[in-house]
Amino acid sequence: MAEQAVSRKQSANAIRALSMDAVQKAKSGHPGAPMGMADIAQVLWCDFFKHNPGNPKWFNRDRFVLSNGHGSMLIYSLLHLSGYDLSIEDLQQFRQLDSKTPGHPEFGYTPGVETTTGPLGQGLANAVGMAIAERTLAAQFNRKDHELIDHFTYVFAGDGCLMEGISHEVCSLAGTLNLGKLIVFYDDNGISIDGEVEQWFADDTCKRFEAYGWQVLSVDGHDPEAIADAIRQSHSDSERPTLISCKTIIGFGSPNKQGTAATHGNPLGDEEIAATRAALDWPHGPFVIPEEIKKSWGATEKGFTAESAWKEKLVIYEEEYPELAMELVRRLKGQLPGYFSAKADEYIAQCQQSDDNIPSRKASQNCIEAYATLLPELIGGSADLTGSNLTNWSGSSAISQTADGNYIYYGVREFGMTAIATGMALHGGFIPYTATFLIFMEYARNAVRMSALMKQQSIFVYTHDSIGQGEDGPTHQPVEQLANLRTTPNMSVWRPCDNVESAVAWKAAIEKQDGPTSLVFSRQNLPHQQRSDEQLAAISRGAYVLKDCHGEPAVIVLATGSEVAISLAAVEALQQEGIKARLVSIPSVDVFESQDAEYQEQVLPAAVRHRVAVEAAAADYWWKLVGLDGKIIGMRSFGESAPGPVLMEHFGFTADNIVATVKSFDQ
Repeated sequence: MAEQAVSRKQSANAIRALSMDAVQKAKSGHPGAPMGMADIAQVLWCDFFKHNPGNPKWFNRDRFVLSNGHGSMLIYSLLHLSGYDLSIEDLQQFRQLDSKTPGHPEFGYTPGVETTTGPLGQGLANAVGMAIAERTLAAQFNRKDHELIDHFTYVFAGDGCLMEGISHEVCSLAGTLNLGKLIVFYDDNGISIDGEVEQWFADDTCKRFEAYGWQVLSVDGHDPEAIADAIRQSHSDSERPTLISCKTIIGFGSPNKQGTAATHGNPLGDEEIAATRAALDWPHGPFVIPEEIKKSWGATEKGFTAESAWKEKLVIYEEEYPELAMELVRRLKGQLPGYFSAKADEYIAQCQQSDDNIPSRKASQNCIEAYATLLPELIGGSADLTGSNLTNWSGSSAISQTADGNYIYYGVREFGMTAIATGMALHGGFIPYTATFLIFMEYARNAVRMSALMKQQSIFVYTHDSIGQGEDGPTHQPVEQLANLRTTPNMSVWRPCDNVESAVAWKAAIEKQDGPTSLVFSRQNLPHQQRSDEQLAAISRGAYVLKDCHGEPAVIVLATGSEVAISLAAVEALQQEGIKARLVSIPSVDVFESQDAEYQEQVLPAAVRHRVAVEAAAADYWWKLVGLDGKIIGMRSFGESAPGPVLMEHFGFTADNIVATVKSFDQ
């Protein structure tokens, strides 16, 4: 036992040494958390964590999320020591341009990093999504004696993660959903950037999580045997997620700085590092790991064996359930069924023939009904607005009632919902969609940004898209949100004008796998637009000429969503007066801007400098498309409380005002 304790100590000290060395070399970083949590990490990764460094994407691996992502050298040390493709040279490039070791863990940069963490609490939220995905996918595909989907989700989280409100949203839901394979290690070191947290964070965290319905265990975070016992106990409870509260010392091993905020976000300094090496009995130079310690960490052979055994299970499963196996493999690869695109096009054509004058939120629900029957991987949900967002369909079944369901009642948790969906996307096997009012995207904004930053396929359904919703007033009427979404890198945004554009938008969102999509829908009815086959085909290009004139236009009106119908009436009136006006419907600016220059010129000829953009949203966004010679009918203030049609007239969204604005070019 004594030898094992020494071995554990030295193995954990390897994390401490690498962390303080890398932070010192970079002259920036956070050594305290890695040094404090090293003992916990050593026990978890060496004794319990199921993974394969040779194949970081093995599907049935356990997931590990470092929610307190500022302690990134912890996960980089773990990955390097375990045998991932992360060299000592990579660690020496910590926080440098184009390195595999950025300041916070970033998905896609480093093999073995499951999600980008840094905004505190969101890694924990992503992990809840991963745990939901694991449980739901297992219920959909596992059969008796065939446990193909069977893994844990482990999270390291600190005081900051639990102070953030999102932790309440997601941990409350995790307890309600009985996510027994979610295990969170709370680094209870009592220190944050400003010092000792008891001055501003005096909650009884254990009682809080017990109230959520979690199993709660408390251990000394520097006692390996106690940590191992707690992990075993967490595995024994399949009905409750587990919080393991670990009392630790931040910056453990630093004689003069441990237990203080001085180790949180600054290098220790050369003198203190030398003192720490002596205190830890670590005589090795910077970035030097003795061979025997490397061997104690090596997980490649064990991981290869575990994955090979799983592949054998998959072969047996394929023999007994060939159709299920094909479907599972397709979904794990993130591939759409080969028939989806053609079937979706058939539905779009049907919509063009339907002549439905309905709210685009209802058109969206019709799309879900049509597409979800083709895509069992679609899993939806709403933040307590299912009846308003219209995100359920005839085949919806709540995962809170049926383990293999496809719908999540998130409750009033917009931020948590959005981050959970990103976690599901990261896990794989699902295409998540979530919904709320467009204005409440503000609650979820940082999770929306993180989804885009990681280029994850998550579909955001936003309804009640403008002042046109009416009486709820400016608190519920979005103005600046569309511009916010449209200027987010990797985000695609669609604001359809009718049932047909809604169907095209949903298809585009389902087929876009390199980032999220925001689908923005109206509460009020929108008239169906007549189109030629050529116009129908052009919708997918983001913008197209909906109403044209003879010859070169003198003015171009650009519109989206509910303002398209108003603009059409204005263009028709202008044409009757002999003014050569063109109407361009532009449901997706980003998709249009991705088209070739020739197509863009066809739709918006550069020579036509008289342009008017019409949208019941922030006006300034449209200058880039109308140019300095153009005009914008948009919002330059918040809304008011009144019936929608009254507000639209009050703020100038009328055919008469569009006509007057066009005529003002000649004045």
